[in-house]
Order: sequence, then C-alpha cells, then structure tokens
Amino acid sequence: MEYVRVGASGLKVSRIGLGMMGFGDRSRRRWHLDEDGAEPIVRRAVEAGVTFFDTADMYDGGMSEVVTGRLLARLFPRRDDYVLATKVYFPMGPGPTDGGLSRKHIMAAIDASLARLGTDHVDLYQVHRWDGETPIEETMDALHDVVRSGKARYVGASSMYAWQFAKAQHAAATRFVSMQNHYNLVYREEEREMIPLCRDQGVGVLPYSPLARGLLAGTRDRQGGRHTVRAGNDPLADTSYEDGDHDVVDAVRAVAGERGLPPARVALAWLLGRPGVCAPIVGATKPGQVDDAVAAVGVALTDEEVARLEAPYRPHRVIGHS
Repeated sequence: MEYVRVGASGLKVSRIGLGMMGFGDRSRRRWHLDEDGAEPIVRRAVEAGVTFFDTADMYDGGMSEVVTGRLLARLFPRRDDYVLATKVYFPMGPGPTDGGLSRKHIMAAIDASLARLGTDHVDLYQVHRWDGETPIEETMDALHDVVRSGKARYVGASSMYAWQFAKAQHAAATRFVSMQNHYNLVYREEEREMIPLCRDQGVGVLPYSPLARGLLAGTRDRQGGRHTVRAGNDPLADTSYEDGDHDVVDAVRAVAGERGLPPARVALAWLLGRPGVCAPIVGATKPGQVDDAVAAVGVALTDEEVARLEAPYRPHRVIGHS
C-alpha cells in the first residue's frame, strides 16, 4: 500500500479508501451487508494496509456509521491508526431542520454521527451536497466551529459545481482540504472545471464511484444483463450511464485482457494515475474486490494504454450534484 497527503494538507491516507455505504441493514437493500457480513471485507482491507474509511450519516439511515464504528474499533488497536470520514446534508428525520447545512443541523448532525460511530472525533467531515437554502457563510462558520471544538480534524466537500466550491473556500475560516466527486473512466466531466480548481488550490480529489457502480468491472452488459445482486437492484446506475459508455468498457476489457488483469484493476489504475487524485473511494461486497482495488496501486499504465482507454469517451450531462 502507498500513502499520500490529501492535497496540500498534512492529512495522510492510503491510496485506496474503503467506502462503507453498502454496510448496514440487509432488509433495506439485498446487496447490503450486515456487521458480520462486512467484517471479512473490512478485515481484508485493514490487512492490506487500507487506513481510509468513508461513510455518511444518511447511508442506510445511520446504520452504516454504526457498523463502521464497531468494526474499526475492533480491527485497529488505536483510534489514531485510521482516517475516518463521514458526511452531512441529507435529511435524517422528518422535521424541517433535520437536513441541510444550517448551523442548527450541522451541530446536531456531528454529535449524532459521533454517537453512532462510537468515537469523539472524525478525521474528515464532509458536506455531502450544496445547500442552496443556507448562506454559505453560515455553513462554513459552523464547520469551523466543529473543527475548533475537536469533533473533526479536517473538513471536505462532495459533488457540487466549481463556482460553488470556490465560493465556499472564499467564505471559509477553515477551508475544505478535499473534494469527493463523481469521477471515473465513463464520467469525466469533473476534468473541465472542478479538478483544475482543486489542483490549483491544493485540494485533494477523492473520487467516488470509481468503477461507475460496477459498470467498469463488468457487472452489466449492452444487452441489459445484470450479473450481480447490486447491479440488479441499483436504479441509480441505470440513470447515470448511457449505452455509449459500453465502448469505454470494451476498451478497458481489451487492455485488461492483454495485461492478464481484471478490468476493475485497469480502470482503477487509470484513475489513480490522474492528476490531483489522492484516493478513490472503493465499495466492496466481497474480499476479492478489495484485493483488486489494492493491487491497482501497483499497476502502471503506458501512455498508449491510457490513450486507448480514454479515446471512446463521450461527454455527459452533469450528474451527482443533487
């Protein structure tokens, strides 16, 4: 495993982050794993040197945070041995102040997250989306206070437009050190504005959905076939990607076949080689998927291979910001 600073900050993370969204209550989605099912996967990641774990308060109604906190406390001897990230924004209850990025909600949400996680601080506290109803100055002041209180070490952001991110940074006493955005071989719209902004400002890029919700790993085909439980029960994937994206998948398979590697490993290797990218957030429901992700760190693609992988790309409508 390799380790890298998140942008220009002093925070260091493993080059692969483990996404914890799929862990929680199996009754909600068939592909979710409960604590017992998740433990072998998280254990495999820990044994491979993964130290970065990402969740959110809204994942499975808070159960992901509960499972995450229990497993990390069990698998690491010290709290300082890993980097724990969570997020705030989406509604966590029926009330008018149970979501968003108001001071009221942020202060309540961080305490609720810490209680579920069973810790006194998170290392990276991220705003999950942009809140158009709350002045950004109020949000950034509240996040500054969360850091000054010791409940978070750093703050970050996720999916938004570059102008929104720049506005937030301008208003901040404690600036975002990271951007967790939707970025992979079949969705590269972030290369137009957000990633150049992050590189210029020393902000680390932590891509989510690095395998396009399994598309780049071969979980779905052109004919509509669904080859995993998640692929058959993931409506967001069906609306996020297009038929033409299978041309990119074909290029990944061709390069992977020549290398004798799984397609997922090649797709992740491409992402790890992109400027500004620190640590893709990889979801896993099987230990072998962790192995593939970790092995991608050691795969160096040639310029010719990169060109072949990128050639079929088609521009997309902007997605993921709401």
